Amino acid sequence: MGKKAIIIGAGPAGLTAAYELLKRTDITPIILEKSGDIGGISKTINYKGNRMDMGPHRFFSKSDRVMDWWLNIMPMQTSEEKKLTINYQNKSREINTNGAQPNDNSASDKSMLVIKRLTRIYFLRQFFSYPIQLSLDTLRTLGLIRTIKILISFLWVRFFPRKPEKSLEDFIINKFGNELYGLFFKDYTEKVWGVPCENIPAEWGAQRIKGVSLGKAIQHAIQSLNKRKDNSIAQKGAETSLIEQFLYPALGAGQMWEEVARKIEIMGGKIIPHYIVENIITCDDKVTGIEARNTKNNEVYPLAGDYFFSTMPVQELIAGMNGQVPMEVKEIAAGLQYRDFVNVGVLLQKLLIDLPDNWIYIQEKEVKVGRIQVYNNWGGHMVNDPNTTWLGMEYFCNKIDAFWALSDEDIKKIAIGELEKMQLARTTDVLDITVQRMEKTYPAYFGAYLQFDKIRDYTDQFDNLFLIGRNGMHKYNNTDHSMLTAMVAVDNIIAGITTKENLWSINTEQEYHEEKKSVDSDVVKKETPTYQTQHVN
Repeated sequence: MGKKAIIIGAGPAGLTAAYELLKRTDITPIILEKSGDIGGISKTINYKGNRMDMGPHRFFSKSDRVMDWWLNIMPMQTSEEKKLTINYQNKSREINTNGAQPNDNSASDKSMLVIKRLTRIYFLRQFFSYPIQLSLDTLRTLGLIRTIKILISFLWVRFFPRKPEKSLEDFIINKFGNELYGLFFKDYTEKVWGVPCENIPAEWGAQRIKGVSLGKAIQHAIQSLNKRKDNSIAQKGAETSLIEQFLYPALGAGQMWEEVARKIEIMGGKIIPHYIVENIITCDDKVTGIEARNTKNNEVYPLAGDYFFSTMPVQELIAGMNGQVPMEVKEIAAGLQYRDFVNVGVLLQKLLIDLPDNWIYIQEKEVKVGRIQVYNNWGGHMVNDPNTTWLGMEYFCNKIDAFWALSDEDIKKIAIGELEKMQLARTTDVLDITVQRMEKTYPAYFGAYLQFDKIRDYTDQFDNLFLIGRNGMHKYNNTDHSMLTAMVAVDNIIAGITTKENLWSINTEQEYHEEKKSVDSDVVKKETPTYQTQHVN
């Protein structure tokens, strides 16, 4: 009998781990997924032919390894007749295309589209570029007095920065100045997290908005004057928040993971839905097995394995571990906090104004909605009838909040009312509406998280246990970073490396470094690469 890897969770990290094991080892992966869906928070919901993602999921990365991986699963589709040149990380690559128009419904639906990005901030009943740009339109909308205050407060922090930089408030003010922080960051960030910015560690900002500042905005404004229009995706030389194009599967982000799941099962892996892992069995420095419960009939399913990958929330992982788990570790894990997510899909006959955006950040205080996606602008397959408008209104909350406890009908009324209040749509133009909920979407960087290193020290002692992905590491990673944690975990297994340091180092530093050694698809060198990536909002 060959070796088995038990993987908890069929999101991007868990599926990547399974695919890598099947491609590069003789280890058979078995994935246990508590829901009936594939993709975790990256799944795409099909509601009456209208597709909706649970938050924006752009496909781009500064990692060649991830970009190649994606394009191997799903090739690109563009309007070019033969080939498209993609530039990223100071490299050029020609990719064969089928010549289909990106929004042509007759085109292959198993392909990557090139999507033009437009993201704006809605504030004061006006739209502002995101990231903030010092364009004439922006300055005209803000007015002379606000503009002067912005420049003065920015110059002030250049000479008198907040030291030490302890909180997210300190971090953002040091980058943008107090005036811009109050206008465009404070209320939205507190809407997302439900706590004051002064209570969120600066580490969150260092990870999520690296390299972006008012100084960068000024530089970008100057460079844009000489910007050339071309058909490329230039990624290495620009901060990720300034990238103007990205790749996206024709049928939504979840299509990538559904295709990966299909390939995993063809290659001999197993994906077992509707099983929630409740008991992790350990012996000395090894995990020996798990017990999972079927969420439909409550039957318990014991499963032994040689390697274990966990993408389940750390809070639940520690609660399910048997053996002598230190009381301090249990208490810290129980105190970890998460932000939950409600997405309201609204189908409209029309909008009151044209919205060419992929998504919009809602800075307005008087509404609860934090972000709005316009799915029509993510490709022609996302909307059943292109003559209608399909929106995703995103609300951030906790399960203990009154908002989460509301009925779907009450949430629908709130969403429609807020569209009217923001003067974006009328109630009479609503054709259909649906409410979708997602628990533990965002791991929080406050509260018990400040002692997370003690959980890490405990879990790292188990040689065959690998914490990967966003919830698996309680780390606010994007998809590419979550995938890299899975890839590096498999690298370590192949190379016989037991330390987990290179997993935890992913997405921790300001600078991104390519692999120190190239990794062959079949043979991994003993010197395992370290990945450090930049991040986006």
